[in-house]
Amino acid sequence: MSHATVTPGICGFVTTIKAQVDDAYQASVTIESQCAKVAKLNEQLGQVSVLEALRAPINEVAVYRAAAACRLHAACPVPSAILKAIEVAAGLALPADVHIVIEP
Repeated sequence: MSHATVTPGICGFVTTIKAQVDDAYQASVTIESQCAKVAKLNEQLGQVSVLEALRAPINEVAVYRAAAACRLHAACPVPSAILKAIEVAAGLALPADVHIVIEP
């Protein structure tokens, strides 16, 4: 299992993500957030195929399709964090923080 915490910026909606991957490389993802759109994403996402998520073009990845259906902002970092958490839970990436520094 892996955990990720997303502090997205100006919206202030901190999001926590838990990902667990089974032997068939199916990921179960739990997302907690005060953002209504991200909460809806948690309800809609369900199981994620790890191999599909990591091999498909970005516009075909189930996480991004579900994020679009829930009308997440295009710059929302939560979908990317979900995929990073899945990679780590599957043992396909080492856990490492990701930073985006925004300057005027």
